Amino acid sequence: MPTRSKWQSLPTEAINPRTLSMDRASTEEIIALMLQEDRRTIAAVQRERTRIAIGAELITTAFRKGGRLVFVGAGTSGRLGVLEAAEMLPTFGTPARLVQAVMAGGRDAFFKPREGVEDNFEEGARAASRLRLSPKDVLVGVSASGMTQFVRGALTRARRAGVKIIFVTCWPGSELQTFVDVIIAPAVGPEVIAGSTRLKAGSATKMVLNMLTTISMVHIGKTYGNLMVDVQTGSEQRRDRARGIITTVTGLDYDAAGVLLRRARWNVKAAIVMEKTGDTLAKALTRLKRAGDSVREAIGEDVEPRLRERLAGSPPATR
Repeated sequence: MPTRSKWQSLPTEAINPRTLSMDRASTEEIIALMLQEDRRTIAAVQRERTRIAIGAELITTAFRKGGRLVFVGAGTSGRLGVLEAAEMLPTFGTPARLVQAVMAGGRDAFFKPREGVEDNFEEGARAASRLRLSPKDVLVGVSASGMTQFVRGALTRARRAGVKIIFVTCWPGSELQTFVDVIIAPAVGPEVIAGSTRLKAGSATKMVLNMLTTISMVHIGKTYGNLMVDVQTGSEQRRDRARGIITTVTGLDYDAAGVLLRRARWNVKAAIVMEKTGDTLAKALTRLKRAGDSVREAIGEDVEPRLRERLAGSPPATR
């Protein structure tokens, strides 16, 4: 008697009835097919808004308590977690320990797939154990199919440590709903190419991870309005961005903004507080700390009117 595959019934493995003839479609027709399917992806993510919000609040709470955010995945899902973690430092100036990622097969697997590593439950558990997780942390398991054993091993070990768990999958029927704190499962349906979860499942996962990190970073004061005020200034492009932020918020011209930033040791938040309050760098940093690292709270000023003025085409006043 044939054994039934545990994967064949998954939506991520199903055959898409709308793309059956794509191998004889023109380039433009394939583009149209893919765009049509991606619209379904956005709708699927939208249906998960409530669960995404719950997940973002869990992460925000963890950050405020000194906890960490850890992504765990394999293959495309693992790479998306690594990418999300890597982007936090330059975008939001976070310490490397705050947002981390573990991928089945280790660093080398990011560039060169290692077959079979995703099937190792025990290695997933060991990887989570090496992180020395605590109840203050949040672990986000990422698995398009919901079946990845490496991820399940990590989730099991994390649960033993009392960690809050978010599970991101494209299989709404996953039985892990009763095991994790929140499951986010955009039902994207069958892929353009059957089983190729780097497509719609990958896009949906990237959207969800973007929301989880962005919302939590905003909540802990990493933006002022929608400005990237904790941007790292290690490159000329990012130093230029920092000058632009200072010009927009304070009204200083480009050169004066550079002078201020050098006085603030290229700390954009501190520079804004120094200009708005007359504080020294040390006092500005103390004021920010008392304000929970929020520029808005530190200076008691809403940046939205100035941003709207800028959008309307009126150059900010310069001094």
